[in-house]
Amino acid sequence: MLLRAVELIDFRNYAALDLEVSPGVTVLIGANGQGKTNLLEAIAYLATLSSFRGATDDVLVRAGADRSIVRAEAERDRRNLLIETEIRRVGRNRTLVNRQPLQRTRDLLGALRVSVFAPDDLELVKGTPGLRRRFVDDLAVSVDPNLDARRSEVDRVLRQRNALLKQCKGHLDADAAVTLEVWDTKLASAGEALGRMRAELVAQVAPFLDDAYAALSGRAGAAVTSDATIRYAPSWSVDGLAAALAAARHDDLRRGVTTVGPHRDEIDLFLGGEPARTHASQGEQRSFALALRLAGHRLVTDATSSAPILLLDDVFSELDASRRTSLLANLPAGQTLMTTAADVPAGARPDLVLRVARGTIEA
Repeated sequence: MLLRAVELIDFRNYAALDLEVSPGVTVLIGANGQGKTNLLEAIAYLATLSSFRGATDDVLVRAGADRSIVRAEAERDRRNLLIETEIRRVGRNRTLVNRQPLQRTRDLLGALRVSVFAPDDLELVKGTPGLRRRFVDDLAVSVDPNLDARRSEVDRVLRQRNALLKQCKGHLDADAAVTLEVWDTKLASAGEALGRMRAELVAQVAPFLDDAYAALSGRAGAAVTSDATIRYAPSWSVDGLAAALAAARHDDLRRGVTTVGPHRDEIDLFLGGEPARTHASQGEQRSFALALRLAGHRLVTDATSSAPILLLDDVFSELDASRRTSLLANLPAGQTLMTTAADVPAGARPDLVLRVARGTIEA
């Protein structure tokens, strides 16, 4: 995977930008609020048609404009790739891949692969279970875009089941009982398929995670076993999701929502055998979060035989000198774009340094 050029029109604070990108390491330097992260956000948007910052599409359009354009020229499997998207403040967006209209977002997945490191990644360790579920699910889809259908099917069935539960208002008549049985069967099937996907992904990424944490913490090669681990063991896995849904039916009806299933699962993270969320220091948690991203990047690289484009958004300001050195020393091979508000980080060895100021970029 190789990004060659990016063009922006009315995206965030960029009125117009036409930028060629180095195949190696590119460092973007500028004060806060000048547009460094906006550029990485635009590149990542073309991979999933969503913002890694959680922004809605209308926010991405520059103030005073009705639409923005994001265009990238890339190379994938030795073939040229052109992705163009028009983001409209009001109305439906439009995306073209090699000049052909994109019918579904799912058809874009895997065309352009990116790995994003951002300061908010600390929440992968400290935050809610939903963030860890999304990390695992997104990673699985990066390995095999076809797996997105499993997640979508669970979401669809959950919406239908929850709508029925709310409609029942705590009372289940004969007709509703028959319909609920249908949705229970569908959710059990789709949910267990999603659970198997997560279990397989967690097993695959676990050894990469421990290796990455060892490298970042400076203990690579040390005789330490299972220091950083990830585990997925949903409560419903023992007896199956169908049995769990049946057991929770009374509570589901009372609350008007599905209380058990893959949408409630936890992805557990451990450091030295203890929960990383509660027992690790903030420095250890940050290293763990970076190790998760590095592990995911290496898993995708191995599975697809092509390294995703690595986007590092101001992660160095959040790390002490030792962790900065370890991260730079263990960056995977391939194309990298990194941002910093200070000087080029020692050890970065950039091929291209760019200055960002008020939505303009200069070498």
